[in-house]
Amino acid sequence: MAKADVDAYIAAAPEAVQPALRRLRAMIREEAPHATEKMSYGIPFYEYGGKPGTLQSRLIYFAAQKNHIAVYPAGDAKGLEQFLTERSTLRFPLDEPLPMTKVRALVKARVKEKDVAAKAKQTAPASRRPARTRSASRAGASASRRASRS
Repeated sequence: MAKADVDAYIAAAPEAVQPALRRLRAMIREEAPHATEKMSYGIPFYEYGGKPGTLQSRLIYFAAQKNHIAVYPAGDAKGLEQFLTERSTLRFPLDEPLPMTKVRALVKARVKEKDVAAKAKQTAPASRRPARTRSASRAGASASRRASRS
């Protein structure tokens, strides 16, 4: 269903923008072949790593806007600073070609970041709660009650 939704999203975009959106989509799918393509907030996004449906699983979004193609979250947008707006949004003007090499590097970096986080989570020692014991204050209260009875 998501593939059809993304296909419909691209088909509904202005005709002049559709080829760039298709190239962007193909590149993301190539660099993140295990990512799940979905729609969220009415735009395509890719879920990868982390618990599905959480912010930690969000890899990247893209959207066609009136004057630009937006990509978010940008993460560490090395080489793309001129397109960076706000905190983590890249805006590529429609009258310029997408800097695919740099966007590809961004997607690769995001995938690597997610892989490292997943590996760290797997190798981290499981935090176990200690067995429940009576707290010192409760134990003290019981002892004082026993003492007052004698």
